[in-house]
Amino acid sequence: MSSNNDRAALLRAIPKVDECLGWLATVCAPAALVKKAVRAALAECRERILAGDPEGGAAVERAALEGRMRELLAGYLRPRFRTVINATGVVVHTNLGRSLLPASAMEAIAGVGARYSNLEFDLDTGKRGSRYSLVEELLCDLTGAEAALVVNNNAAAVFLALNTVAAGREVIVSRGQLVEIGGSFRIPDVMARSGATLVEVGATNRTHPRDYEQAIGERTALLLKVHTSNFRVIGFTAEVGVDELCAIGRRHGLPVMEDLGSGCLVDLSRFGLPREPTVGEVVAGGVDIVTFSGDKLLGGPQAGIILGRGEIIERIKKNPLNRALRIDKFTLAGLESVLRLYYDEHEALTAIPTLAMLSVPRETIARRARRLAAILRPALEDCCAVDIVSTTSRVGGGALPEYGLPTRALRLQPRTLRLSAFETGLRRLETPVIGRLEDDAMLFDMRTVDNSQLRPLAAAVIEVLTQGGGS
Repeated sequence: MSSNNDRAALLRAIPKVDECLGWLATVCAPAALVKKAVRAALAECRERILAGDPEGGAAVERAALEGRMRELLAGYLRPRFRTVINATGVVVHTNLGRSLLPASAMEAIAGVGARYSNLEFDLDTGKRGSRYSLVEELLCDLTGAEAALVVNNNAAAVFLALNTVAAGREVIVSRGQLVEIGGSFRIPDVMARSGATLVEVGATNRTHPRDYEQAIGERTALLLKVHTSNFRVIGFTAEVGVDELCAIGRRHGLPVMEDLGSGCLVDLSRFGLPREPTVGEVVAGGVDIVTFSGDKLLGGPQAGIILGRGEIIERIKKNPLNRALRIDKFTLAGLESVLRLYYDEHEALTAIPTLAMLSVPRETIARRARRLAAILRPALEDCCAVDIVSTTSRVGGGALPEYGLPTRALRLQPRTLRLSAFETGLRRLETPVIGRLEDDAMLFDMRTVDNSQLRPLAAAVIEVLTQGGGS
């Protein structure tokens, strides 16, 4: 196909759109998507011919064209937002949807989505109500806070609190806490947008009480402590604890705010994680404003929770920006359902998937690994080595980044397929499988794979390695 005449002949051989639509007349799909697939396939064919592709001639044949049209149409019909099997071992995986919701929360969401609800209707008075009141009492019961407010994520919670309390004034924060987390979310940028002026104190690795004392002036509105998420400074370090910061605030008549990031309502240290204060303990310590996420260690839907002193929370509620950041009925339904589980800590640890995965016994994880290995080994005997290995799971979501949880994983080393092709094939399945590549092998961490997913996961692996699935 080297001459211009050859190219011209092939271009003339490309069928018309109407002819191609006739090939797909029996396909059950929206007409607009069928036409889109036809036009896209014809455009690809035309581009290949004009580029001098030696296979351009074959691309004009009906079998090739119709096959490509059907392939494109299948892609258009497949939802872009889909479920995956998370075999990474990262429990609160930011890229894979963070926390999973308990069954009770999903039932609640479906209920308010399919029917009318009392979203902003007070059933006691028969008058307009507040959506925030539907979860405020629960949050106060569980944390000891005087008042509470929920917005659409923790970044919004931090922004709204700063804008309300410190717009046009100064906020003092340790230099070592000025972090950037996922999505280029930077504390200094959020503070600037809120209208507050940042005052940095201390050094990156060491901040002392005197640093705060010396920085306080007439324009100071707030003392702020920020969770450093995935960033840690180790070695020669010092920071001012919450108790001491609150004492400084009381001496100078200044409120203290702490952004916990991944706030938790239960102590997770019994499961091998380091001891960190719960939200209730932070509130009891005297912090005036506490913010944290609803969709990380809490195990609920995406939300930003603001707790604290009643007078300050009321001011935040009345901020006009609150309306732009408010949560919808689905978030409210899911959050209320999750919060109710915390009245019984044992039930919360069992029913909330995030907590259940963090607290699952090692033997349970090992048993899952053995079951999956027993399915895969006979089927993959000639094409893949399958071993069970000890490794480490991660909490994820910016929580406790340097700490791992001992776990068991399946290690797969394909013999007949490149590891990169194996990983790609798993991602391109109807239900994608996401593992982690480590030491020239694919690892499936059984902490984040439940029993119901073992056979689908095995089928996916067998399809990719023996049938070329996902290619």
